[in-house]
Amino acid sequence: MSGRKKLFWSLFSLGLAALSIWAVMSQSKKWSLADIVDSLSQADPLWLLAAVGCTVLFVVLEAIALSALLKGIGYRQPLSRCIIYSTSDIYFSAITPSATGGQPASAYFMVKDGVPAGAATVTLLVNLILYTLSLIILGLASVIFWPGLFFDLSTVSQVLIALGFIIQVGLTILFFVLLGKGPTVFDLLRRFVRFLHGKKLIHRLDHRLKKLDTAQAEYETCARIMKGKSSVFLRALVWNTLQRGLQLAVPMCIYLALGGELKYAGMLFASQCLVVLGYAPVPIPGAMGVADYLMLDAFSCLGFIAIEEAIRLEMLSRGLMFYICVATSGIITLLGYMLLHKKEKGETQT
Repeated sequence: MSGRKKLFWSLFSLGLAALSIWAVMSQSKKWSLADIVDSLSQADPLWLLAAVGCTVLFVVLEAIALSALLKGIGYRQPLSRCIIYSTSDIYFSAITPSATGGQPASAYFMVKDGVPAGAATVTLLVNLILYTLSLIILGLASVIFWPGLFFDLSTVSQVLIALGFIIQVGLTILFFVLLGKGPTVFDLLRRFVRFLHGKKLIHRLDHRLKKLDTAQAEYETCARIMKGKSSVFLRALVWNTLQRGLQLAVPMCIYLALGGELKYAGMLFASQCLVVLGYAPVPIPGAMGVADYLMLDAFSCLGFIAIEEAIRLEMLSRGLMFYICVATSGIITLLGYMLLHKKEKGETQT
């Protein structure tokens, strides 16, 4: 993504975030930012710390999952570097329309660290498969343990969640097909490159086709290795499921921090497992607006949270698990890029 596009999507996301926050706040005649700050000052610090811990682990566990996958195909990377892969994925996925928008940024850092482009592609593709599978697992678990929860939501939320579930299952099947059909995918890419060259939209056709040949060779090698590494898949799936589960536990921790009853904690967590299915595939940066609506609807439909408390809970939960997490990931990614640039500049001068 070019610098101008990055700037555009960053500014667009900021505007969308401000609009989403305003839309939620406008639902209440009582709550303001000052009231929310006051609520935090009176909250249980241990549960607040647990919410912060869940957010931190959300970033760290993706790094661990990527580390496990890279190690499985023969490319060991220190956890500190995998943290950069994780934060770049989280940040750019949040400010671009696609949930996969962070993968090119993550791949950029991997390649700079000596991981071949094909290996980086396979690793990120598999991680995306496992991420999608983790959402399906958590969603199914919530239906099994709280079967009536889905029907307590509004019709709009039910439709979004049902569509999200169908899309996630479809993507999972598609990803597994693509993983085993590398030659077909690269043949389509070659045809597309030739088409663009024929329309004078790109130049240096031979150079681009050669790069595709190299990427395909690396991709197929890594794909073959992955097929014989079921234990690697399983470990990474566990990390992905824990990662997503801990992020979805943030609202539960904040609910308890604000004086909520422990007996309702499981139901609240299960509602978020359904909600994430509804907003995960939405082609809006960070699913802003849609995620806020679904979370607020879920909180208010549970039956034990009044609308004013639901608004407060949504604002605090979304603020920590998304806005603060994304902003912090962006800062870490920027620092990682600056350090990498400084290192490359020093090597060039030497």
